[in-house]
Amino acid sequence: MNKNYQIKKISKERMSELKKFCKNLDIRFNDYNILDLALHHRSYSNEDKAYSHYNNERLEFLGDSVLGLATAAFLYEDMFQKQEGDLAKIKSNVVSEKSLAPIAKNVMNIHSLLILGKGEENTGGRLKPAILADAVEAVIGALYLDQGYEAAEKLVLKLIVPEIRNVQSNKGNKDWKTKLQEYYQKTAKKCPVYILESVSGPDHEQKFSVTVHLGSKVFGPAVSNSKKNAEQLAAQNACQQLDIN
Repeated sequence: MNKNYQIKKISKERMSELKKFCKNLDIRFNDYNILDLALHHRSYSNEDKAYSHYNNERLEFLGDSVLGLATAAFLYEDMFQKQEGDLAKIKSNVVSEKSLAPIAKNVMNIHSLLILGKGEENTGGRLKPAILADAVEAVIGALYLDQGYEAAEKLVLKLIVPEIRNVQSNKGNKDWKTKLQEYYQKTAKKCPVYILESVSGPDHEQKFSVTVHLGSKVFGPAVSNSKKNAEQLAAQNACQQLDIN
């Protein structure tokens, strides 16, 4: 494989941590540099000019697609009697930040291996859901590049199938946007409207403020470090006030 990413020297201690990470997940890497890259947040590269492009964003982009494909393929085979809409709802739920962040912390222990900039570290970035979820996708992308699709798919299914089973048994994270849309379409024949009210903070720590409008009724604002999650929180706010379960 051609290395189209920067190489950063890995210390013996760091290498030991990376190998332990792989052992715990039953995965392997030929090139630990790409795994190391998957665990570097952009706040690090923003603060260190020597590694201005050394972050996991490109791997996250790739891993997101691998995650989506592996999950969709599993659902297609597993729920052969269900319609596309049912599959899409579950897929949206289990590949969301709400599902991936706990997986990152509780299953993969990614938070202990993240490399962050000082600013992000000091503001609790190691446990921020968006950063954790992005790192999961980056690791999947790195594994795909290093070991191929089958190895990446195996990891995805190990992480995601338990989440799928929880959702199928109604124990998983609720997709509040879907619940709210189904309710409002049924009662008013319209779709909820989400408004991005403001974006604040530096690039590496932006806060998105979102409201949801059901006709003249406004719920929120809800604030999160991603627009998608802020919309979910606004929908959750509306569902709880309207007693939608």
